[in-house]
Amino acid sequence: MPFDDCARKCLENCACVVFQYKEHMECYLKSFLFNGKTFPGLPGTVYIKVPADFAVPEFHLHQWRRDGLAIDEHVAGCAAVDDVSRKVLLNVSSSLSSRDSGKPVWSYLYGFLSALLVVEIIVIGIGCWLFSSKGLFRHSRVFAIEEGYKLITSNFQRYNYGEIKKATANFTDVIGRGGSGVVYKGILEDERVVAVKVLENVSRQSEDEFQAELSVIGRIYHMNLVRMWGCCSQGKHRILVCEYIENGSLAQKLFDKDGSDDDVLDWNQRFRIALGVAKGLAYLHSECSEWIVHCDMKPENILLDKDLEPKITDFGLSKLLNRDGSDAILTRIRGTRGYMAPEWVSNLPVTEKVDVYSYGVILLELMKGIRISEWVINGIKNSEMDTRVVVRVAREKMEHNEGRSIENLVDHRLNGDFNHIQVKIMFGIANSCLEEDRRKRPNMCSVVQALISVDD
Repeated sequence: MPFDDCARKCLENCACVVFQYKEHMECYLKSFLFNGKTFPGLPGTVYIKVPADFAVPEFHLHQWRRDGLAIDEHVAGCAAVDDVSRKVLLNVSSSLSSRDSGKPVWSYLYGFLSALLVVEIIVIGIGCWLFSSKGLFRHSRVFAIEEGYKLITSNFQRYNYGEIKKATANFTDVIGRGGSGVVYKGILEDERVVAVKVLENVSRQSEDEFQAELSVIGRIYHMNLVRMWGCCSQGKHRILVCEYIENGSLAQKLFDKDGSDDDVLDWNQRFRIALGVAKGLAYLHSECSEWIVHCDMKPENILLDKDLEPKITDFGLSKLLNRDGSDAILTRIRGTRGYMAPEWVSNLPVTEKVDVYSYGVILLELMKGIRISEWVINGIKNSEMDTRVVVRVAREKMEHNEGRSIENLVDHRLNGDFNHIQVKIMFGIANSCLEEDRRKRPNMCSVVQALISVDD
């Protein structure tokens, strides 16, 4: 039909909201607008019916009129007769619509692809991190295929000097010094924090002999012994890589007079330390695969972890002894003055009883809170006397005035807060451990049983 007839039909029909007029005089009336778009495949012009007072000049919309279709004439067939009911036809050109068609679809598509790309990048990044050397799934140092083999190889490893130097940042962080060498803090490639001890004045051994001897120590594991992770024997360098213990040595914790009262070890902690050290020595003397005598037991070689659990360090460095007693004579005096058993200077065979003697001194120092050399007996400082004299005088005083003597044996910083029974047992053990005749000294297994018997 002609255009005018098509337009009039839409104006006269209240259900018509838009009509599309195409070439060849084709008229399409529409009662529902779905998306307001036209496509190149459907040529023609769309005319939308709007109120007569519709005016949006800022949109630059073309309002179409034609003679005979006045904007203000009433529309037949419509119920309302007010101004709002008056209609005008709005021309939406097909050329304009076809030029902009498809843009919203592509914007959604581009947005979806962009989001998908971002998600893929994040997933790939997380995967790379997880499987990298710093990620959750760290690869083994030896690229072990089986987890069991990885555990075995990580127990005791051989490091080269370059790895040790890198781990310690060129030996910068010193955490301790001793007669056998300097200890540094280090971080291995697998991010384990370790203590690196550079040995000094070690015996002339080949690299194979040194590593073979230490590999035996590396297989020893006990909760009261510092774990050895590996060693370095390259050229003149002899280095041990050990477990790092957070709270330092017992000597620092026990003899530090500059610390606050909150840092003073209470009696229960001291008793637990005494029991833990006894268990560690008992394991070395009679339970581990090799019979090991420490030969230098002292508070500096007892480390405390974050829970103040004691761990013995530097064990096995003096010599590995056979269980049958052969090779039991050590030609060079080892140990620290004040903790050395009498047999060191009397040319007697050295056995595990030298550690028992040293342990007796440590017990006295745990109780008193000061070094045995600083004890004052009858107005005389112990540095001028023998340790056995100190013990004998203290025992005699305890027999005459038990209550007062026990208090004198305990650190005054505890303000009398201690277990009297445990003090008596510990002093009795110390007294027996310090016997000059080594045959009268107890073994460490019996010491452990005696302490457990009074454990709360």
